[in-house]
Amino acid sequence: MYKFYILYVLCKMTNSISATQARANLQELINRVEYGRERIIIERHGKAVVAIVGLEDLKRLEALEAAINSEQLRRAVTENDGFTTLEAVIARYEE
Repeated sequence: MYKFYILYVLCKMTNSISATQARANLQELINRVEYGRERIIIERHGKAVVAIVGLEDLKRLEALEAAINSEQLRRAVTENDGFTTLEAVIARYEE
């Protein structure tokens, strides 16, 4: 039973594969992400370049980004007595 638990834990970890392997096994990777809730990092020349994640993970990431952007905008308006230009906000937070 312990061996199965270890296998389960290892399968939940993020795995890295080469772009060549990903191309050859795309359907399997999609199934692993969709049904096994895995996250797959794809490497090119040994460097991580993209990831395959489940739709729920992506939705959580987008919600987090929206919350961060909303907080930054609120802070910019507050710091400028309610008045600021879009260019000023963009310039300030691109630094």
